[in-house]
Parts: sequence; C-alpha cells; structure tokens
Amino acid sequence: MSMNIFSQEATEEKAENARLASFVGALALGDLVKSTLGPKGMNKILQSVSSGDVSVTNDGATILKAVQLDNAAAKILVNISKVQDDEVGDGTTSVCVLAAELLREAERLVGTKVHPQTIVEGYRIASGAALLALERAAEDNVADEKRFRLDLFNIARTTLSSKVLSQDKNYFANLAVEAVLRLKGSTNLENIQIIKKVGGKLTDSYLDEGFILDKTIAVASPKRVENAKILIANTSMDTDKIKIFGARVKVDSTGKLAELERAEREKMKAKVDAIAAHGINVFVNRQLVYNYPESLLAERGITVIEHADFEGVERLALVTGGEIASTFDRPDRVRLGRCDVIEEVMIGEDKLIKFSGVAAGEACTVVLRGSTQQMVDEAARSLHDALSVLTQTVLETRVVLGGGCSETLMSVAADDAARSVPGKRAIAAEAFARALRAIPTVLADNAGLDASELVSRLRAAHHAGQADAGLDLERGEVGSMRELGVTESYRLKRQVVLAASEAAEMIIRVDDILRATPRKREAV
Repeated sequence: MSMNIFSQEATEEKAENARLASFVGALALGDLVKSTLGPKGMNKILQSVSSGDVSVTNDGATILKAVQLDNAAAKILVNISKVQDDEVGDGTTSVCVLAAELLREAERLVGTKVHPQTIVEGYRIASGAALLALERAAEDNVADEKRFRLDLFNIARTTLSSKVLSQDKNYFANLAVEAVLRLKGSTNLENIQIIKKVGGKLTDSYLDEGFILDKTIAVASPKRVENAKILIANTSMDTDKIKIFGARVKVDSTGKLAELERAEREKMKAKVDAIAAHGINVFVNRQLVYNYPESLLAERGITVIEHADFEGVERLALVTGGEIASTFDRPDRVRLGRCDVIEEVMIGEDKLIKFSGVAAGEACTVVLRGSTQQMVDEAARSLHDALSVLTQTVLETRVVLGGGCSETLMSVAADDAARSVPGKRAIAAEAFARALRAIPTVLADNAGLDASELVSRLRAAHHAGQADAGLDLERGEVGSMRELGVTESYRLKRQVVLAASEAAEMIIRVDDILRATPRKREAV
C-alpha cells in the first residue's frame, strides 16, 4: 500500500511515468522546431495573445523563447538553445533537435530494459569519440589572409542560407564579413549597430562606416558639424517644473510668479554656461531639451540633439570615445566624444543623424531595408546570427564542413567507438551515432527529398573515405562540401554536440518529478 505524504495539491510522478513525461515533452519540442532546420527550413508565425504582435521567424531561440511551456524537460531544451544563442549566436535549432533525438533513442533503449545510467555512459563514450573526430577534421587557415577571409565568407553564407536572407546570401555574407573584419579581432558587437527601416527591398540594405542615430537635429541648430566635440549627457533640460516632488507654491501676486520663473531661467542659464564651458560644439542629451536652453545653446553655436534613447546614447558614447555625463561642474573630469563630421542623412522617408570618422574607427552601422516590419525584424535576427558566429570564428579560427558532413563524420567515429566497447554501453554508443545522423535526415526531409536514401549514401561515402561528403540540397544528391563552400564554425558544431549531450544526459537521469503546492494567498 502506497502512502501519500504530500499535501493536497503537490504531485509526484515516479520512475517510468516521470521518464515518459520528460521524454514526451522534449520530443514534442524537438519536433516543433525540426521543420525550421537547414536551407529549406520553414518559418513559424508567432502571435502574441496580449499585444497581438506578429513575428515571422525560423530562428530556433526566438521560437522557443516565445512558447509557454509546462513541461520541465522541454524547458531544459529551451535553456540550451538560449545558451547556444548567447554563446555562439547560431545553431539554436540544431542543438534542440539533436538533444531531442538523443532522448528519442534513449526512450527506445529504456523500453528494451537498458538502464539509464548505462545509456549515459554509452553516450559519454560516443560523444568523446565524436568530438575528437570533429577536432581532427577541423581546418585552420588563419595564417593565409585570403583563405581565412574566404572561410569567413563561406561561414556567413552557410549561416544565412537557412534564414530569410538566403536569396541574397552572397550580398549579406559580404556585408557581415566586412563589418566583422572592421572590428579588428574585437568581439564587441555593440560597435556594429543595426538600424531597421521599412521600405525598399532587402538588397537596398547597406553597410556604412561610423554611427547612425535614429533622431533629428534640433530646429535652430546647424545641420552639419565638422570636427565635432560631443558632450553626451543624461540630464533634465526643462525649466518649467519645480523639482521638489509634491511641492506646492502659493503666491499672492503674479509678480512673485514672474520672480520664480526668472529664478528658474537663471538656474537654467547657469547650467547652460557650465555645459558650454566644456568647449563643445555638439550636445547630445538623453532627455528632452526645452526651447529656452536650446536657444541658449544655439546662440553659443552648439548643435543640440535631444531625446536620444538610452541604447542610442550608450552606443554613441562607446563609439565616439566619450562618457555619459550628468553633472557639469568639473569639465576637466568629463571625457568628450569626438568625430569628424556630423550630418543629417535621409533613409527612405526619415531623417537620421550620421556620425562619420568616429573615435572607435571599427564602428559601423548596417541599415536594413525590407518590405514589411516582420521582414526587417527577421533580417536583423538573421544578420545578428551571422555576425555572432563570425566574431566567434575570428577568436576560434578553426572551421569544419556543414551540410550534414560533420554530423556524419562524428556518427561514423561514434559507431567505430561502439565496436570496441563491451556490454550494453555499445548499444547506447550506437544510438548516439544514430541521433547524430538525424541532423542530415531532417535537412533532407525539409527539402522534400528521400531522406533515408540520401543519408545512407552519405554514410557510405564517409565509410569509403570521402571525408568532405555532405548533402547538396539544391541538386538533391551527395556532394563535396569543400567544393560547394559549405563551411561552419568549429566552435559552433562543438558547442551543439556538447550542449545537446549534456542536456540529454540530465533528462535521462530523471526518475522522479515533484511538483510543489502553489503558495496560498493569505486572507487579509
């Protein structure tokens, strides 16, 4: 007789049930994003119930973040795809699909009475062999500048081929490589700003050196400034409020009111004098600048840019080498920003401010155009993935081949490792190899090809020693990935296998799910 020791609403699921609940949740999530994988992947529409916002995307992390889940194991898969996004920037769908396939294999093995710990041990042996094979297959062309640039270009093309930008992947791959090479080895993507403007077509997008701020220059100010000395501030520049909260002022005549106003104006004049004392010719403020201080600054020949939103101000400070100031009584302590020219430019229907020749010479702005807001948003997500992967590749310069080539290579290595392992762990190692082959299978499925036929041929090619064989999805056959230039970052592939196998191991080890009682609201 089993006794229930838990309070009424707390629940417990044991052994088989717990494991089944974990597997089912993770598999359902894997199947959800599976169809977005690869160059022929499909998009998903995400519609918010509360705000009614619609976004169209095939970025794994974006989809998974938007899905409300109740299943614990499914949440773990969401987490690994989030970490993949933060760490490498791409491979978010792959990591989720691979983890789900590892769990699918584990579910079969548990059904044939293989103990979960044995499965985990087998997986460890197989993943060790797979990662070793991946490392051996990796190439490093950093010494040859021309070849390394080609590697970067191919990586960007491969990343973009599964995104909305795939039609113009050469154009955008070039744009992404240009932007990343300007960073000169830095991984600070803050220096690359992406501005989204609806209108035009995707190929109207372009890369511009310097920094573009989505604001306009104040009315009375000059519209072009050369050799700019910029003070970037976050301070209130409004005169018509008394700044003591909740203060009430009673006056017995309008003359007294005029006195108060005069005092306020004097105070503002003093503040403007303090700002002008920095020897600047451009004043950028995060908050609004009212007419009176604006006219005072204009008299002194200082160009005013007001209400530059916070991210804009932070980026501008970073790029021009300045600091954000809030007090102005010590001009010697404030670092001013510098740039060669500030001017207004037109993009589509809008006026924006362009800062050229900024202190951080590596800074640049990508202006993205597109026919709808959703299109431009998705283009920005795709480009961000490409930029992230490229900055990681500049650090870890090794590259491997894509198109299911690396996965097949690793699965062959895992199969070989399984042969030398005695006992049931060998079955688990073989299952790991099968899960790796699921990636090229999904790629072929999404392209509407005969997956089992193609993947069998791909595996045979690898066993026959053709190490660069992968799926050429345009022609629907096995081809040489090296000739096609389907290249991926070694770090990205390694991270996918590591993260997916760690997450799968964690879920396989579950034998109990406890749900706590919701906290009761106390009666007042």
